Amino acid sequence: MAQLPPGIRFITSFSRDQWYRAFIFTLTFFLYASFHLSRKPISIVKGELHKHCAASHEVELSSYREYAAQIQPVKKLSNASQCGWEPFDKNNYKQLLGALDYSFLCAYAIGMYLSGIIGERLPIRYYLTVGMLASGLFTAMFGLGYFYNIHNLWFYIMAQIANGLVQTTGWPSVVTCIGNWFGKGRRGLIMGIWNSHTSVGNILGSLIAAYWVSTCWGLSFVMPGVIIAVMGVFCFLFLIEHPKDISCSSTPSSSSKAFLNGASRFRVHMPTLNAKEASKPQDPEMQHLLIDSENCTASPNSSSAATGEGRHGTSAISFLGALRIPGVIEFSLCLLFAKLVSYTFLFWLPLYITNVEHLDAKRAGDLSTLFDVGGIFGGILAGLISDRLEKRASTCGMMLLLAAPTLYMFSAVSKMGLEATVVMLLISGALVNGPYALITTAVSADLSFAVLVEEKMAMETVLQHNAK
Repeated sequence: MAQLPPGIRFITSFSRDQWYRAFIFTLTFFLYASFHLSRKPISIVKGELHKHCAASHEVELSSYREYAAQIQPVKKLSNASQCGWEPFDKNNYKQLLGALDYSFLCAYAIGMYLSGIIGERLPIRYYLTVGMLASGLFTAMFGLGYFYNIHNLWFYIMAQIANGLVQTTGWPSVVTCIGNWFGKGRRGLIMGIWNSHTSVGNILGSLIAAYWVSTCWGLSFVMPGVIIAVMGVFCFLFLIEHPKDISCSSTPSSSSKAFLNGASRFRVHMPTLNAKEASKPQDPEMQHLLIDSENCTASPNSSSAATGEGRHGTSAISFLGALRIPGVIEFSLCLLFAKLVSYTFLFWLPLYITNVEHLDAKRAGDLSTLFDVGGIFGGILAGLISDRLEKRASTCGMMLLLAAPTLYMFSAVSKMGLEATVVMLLISGALVNGPYALITTAVSADLSFAVLVEEKMAMETVLQHNAK
């Protein structure tokens, strides 16, 4: 018998289940990367929406007073063409550009709460597909203002509000899906690698938007909108929500599970029935409730008929119930400040580089990607350290403490030259996005796991009492 080619041996060295996991890992990675890809253009285009005006015939002047006297009438005559895009060409451009940001972020904050409630009651594939198609529409809508010569501020604000609402469909969906497919083993490292999709999306969004920003900034929004819509089609065609949907074996788990809530570790010992109790006939309704969530092969009698239940028979948790989970409030506050810094860099870093380094919008956009490059390494490093130390909270706390003086140094060191800016961008990105990535992935999955453990223990306790 002839020896198999190396490529075929590589393919057959992995099981069917491993290939499915690798596929879902890759698919969800690019699905959420496309969300961040579509959020990034606004930060790149800000330098084009408002420009620092200067007359083309301007020469070196001996004094600032003479310069101001000559440039002022030119500004008034060519305000619309040389100072940016109306209405962002006025002196209050910072407030107007800020209005675009907080319109998106306020809608995103409200929508995230609603998305969690609605999303867990609907199939992930449909919910995520609709969200991605709508995100593509509203992202492109902002860019259409360029082609249709729209100068109404409320048009752009409404586009941002609508986009902020539909963008919230992404995160709860993909993190639930990836949590279904991967167990707790090396969760920090796996989630750290997977969560680099945010930085990859920001990098791609910056490069795509920067390519057109100086010539036709409308395409800086239209092209990312098309990309996320196309990815929505891929989501509809290929996303598999849960391993049991294709009779795939789940990640094996032991009867004794350790859960790390960030504040303290505690071990949950699943109660087991002795031989006498196990031999007794059980109530069919109890059997239905206690179908092992780790078993991927669906039972014919496992369809849930209870009202108020979510996907795969898992009951939806209330807002107050989520707050009672140990660690939720603490990590939420931690994420609040990490996201504050991360989104400040996301929306304003290119404009800051333009003002400090005096670069055009395209070069500033390209340079801003270094913050996200550092974020990729920071997310992986945070996951690796937290897995090794088995301390999620300590890892987040240490990186955030280091990030505080680093950001202070960034504002001072970045004025020393381009090389210093590059180094500080990489370090700041790693220290800020590391905890951000860890909390939004591995910690979120750990907290969700705690809910499942509590529900299962309660059900088995009921079964024990009924069996006595």
